[in-house]
Amino acid sequence: MSIVLLIRHAHSQANEKGILSGQLPGVFLSSRGESQAENLSKRLAGIRVKSIHISPMERCQQTIAPWLRDYAVTTPVKIVNDFIEVDYGTWSGRKLSTLSRQRLWKTVQSVPSQVQFPSGESMTNMSERTSRALASLVKTTGNGLSIVVSHGDVIKSLITHALGLHLDELQRFVVDPASITILDFGDAKPRLLAMNDSTSNLAEIGNFKHSKRLLVGGGAGMKVKS
Repeated sequence: MSIVLLIRHAHSQANEKGILSGQLPGVFLSSRGESQAENLSKRLAGIRVKSIHISPMERCQQTIAPWLRDYAVTTPVKIVNDFIEVDYGTWSGRKLSTLSRQRLWKTVQSVPSQVQFPSGESMTNMSERTSRALASLVKTTGNGLSIVVSHGDVIKSLITHALGLHLDELQRFVVDPASITILDFGDAKPRLLAMNDSTSNLAEIGNFKHSKRLLVGGGAGMKVKS
């Protein structure tokens, strides 16, 4: 089975200021985010991955850097443009408190599939490019564990797509800074193994064996291979 860990970047300077940064360059982690990245490194200690894919934004690269440094990770790191944050256009760099008064804000929250950001991209376009990139990753990597470091709206979109939900269900999900969401792409339908997890130790994730069958009653959970 192919398991993908979707990691949202840690708390950023823009998060600290309540700003929608989008694709603006030069947005780094806050001091809180740096601590989250160090903690994430410890949580990922010992896992073996086949591929690592990172959004080109600095905050994403900073988030995974402590793990790459501390555990001498030799897996090649790929910067993938299709995992970049939404292009929010003229909304980028503005206060969320100001944007929340815009008429478009209500559409973002209730019907994101109809949102086209001014001078930016549509949420539908973002969903299409990111789901296409994830499908390519899974096909190329095959069985094994992969990591994607990306952004909140991107990860929420990937969850909705993997679960066969409409994009308009995106806002039902919460993805916090430095949290991990785990998707299992087996022979059956994609499965959500974990979401918005900020505490679990993931050392055994590469050794999990999960039934490929669609079970009645929920099954007995995952087992660690002997």
